[in-house]
Amino acid sequence: MSRAPGIQWYVVQTQVNSEHKAAQHILRQGFDVYLPRYQKRRRHARKLDIIAKPLFPRYLFVAIDIATQRWRSLQSTYGVTGLVGHGDGPAAVPEGVVSELKAREDEQGFIRLESQPAFAPGDRVRVLAGAFLDSAGSFNAMADRDRVSILLEMLGRKVRVLLDADMVVAAF
Repeated sequence: MSRAPGIQWYVVQTQVNSEHKAAQHILRQGFDVYLPRYQKRRRHARKLDIIAKPLFPRYLFVAIDIATQRWRSLQSTYGVTGLVGHGDGPAAVPEGVVSELKAREDEQGFIRLESQPAFAPGDRVRVLAGAFLDSAGSFNAMADRDRVSILLEMLGRKVRVLLDADMVVAAF
C-alpha cells in the first residue's frame, strides 16, 4: 500500500467503547482510519458467540499529513480523547507497524491471533473463570483447537478437565 509523501500514521485515543464511533467521525473529516479488530469468543448465559473487538481498546490509527491537513480538529472529534504525542504535536507510529498489522488480517479483515497456549505438559496453570475459578492444576494437552486439558487436584485425586484455552493462565 503506497501513501502520498508526508502522510504518516498516528495514534488516536478514544473514549471508552467509542472506537467505532470515533472512526466514523474521523472518516467524515477526510482522514484515513485503521481500527484493527479481532474475533473474541464470549460466553454469556450458557451461550457461546463470537464478537468483533478492537485489538487495542480505546486506540485507533489515523493517517495524517501534518504539514497540509488540519489535524488539530481531531482533538475535538466526537468520541476522541486526543492524539497520542509528545509536546505540542502527535507522535508518528514507526514505519511498518500498520502494514504489519494489516498483513495479519484474515479474509474478513480480522487480525489472526495465536490460539495455542504457551504451556508445556506439566506446567502449573490457574483457571480464570467458570466452575473451577481460581483452581490450580497442571497443563496436560491441547484437547482441540480452542480447548485445553488440565489436571486438577480434587478430593485427593487428579481429575482431567477440559476448558476453553482463554480460561487458563500460567500459575506462579
